Amino acid sequence: MRILVIEDDIKTADYIKKGLSSSGFTVDVMHNGEDGLFAATHHPYDMVILDVMMPKLDGFSVMEKIREQNKEVHVIFLTACDAVEDKVRGLELGADDYLVKPFSFAELLARVRSSLRRNNTKNNHEVIIADMKIDLIKHKVERDGVRIDLSPKEFALLVLLAQRDGEVLSRTYIAEAVWDINFDSDTNVVDVAIRRLRQKIDDPSDNKLIHTVRGMGYLIEDR
Repeated sequence: MRILVIEDDIKTADYIKKGLSSSGFTVDVMHNGEDGLFAATHHPYDMVILDVMMPKLDGFSVMEKIREQNKEVHVIFLTACDAVEDKVRGLELGADDYLVKPFSFAELLARVRSSLRRNNTKNNHEVIIADMKIDLIKHKVERDGVRIDLSPKEFALLVLLAQRDGEVLSRTYIAEAVWDINFDSDTNVVDVAIRRLRQKIDDPSDNKLIHTVRGMGYLIEDR
């Protein structure tokens, strides 16, 4: 996915670009509002990360003009403007999120992924990750066009992971969400279910989507 960073502080822009690039995104950077607006409206981006106080054209003006031409691109404000009225203005102009500087890159990355997950939802009933398609209404799962039959619990587990794409979910959280039980460290119900799900979802494919984070839990991610 392509992200455009519009940020006049060179060190901050380089820091964001380095972090996002290492997380698998393609990142372009513009250092003023005019150049940023031109790039945002003349090239296809999945997301724009936008400062407010910039030379030539401020971020609010850039946001307004972007929305005049593109209703779909995701936009996150990343700015030192922390007044409530600034946050309200940014969101009312159509931004997906508003993050105040100084910021944690981990939080920025989480917000980027959370916002972009909306790209994987069609009519709020379909989740798409890589070549996997999940129909939430029909309880239907396909990979590369091939139907995959899952039990109700396997389907619930897959949907839980897919709707939190890129986030590590602990065994405790999964057990409570899918089985409505308090996780017991002696119970391997989650590990067994993950193993069975992998056999159906990942084993037939070279592109593995279900990953283990040792000591933390599991996640779905297209790597």
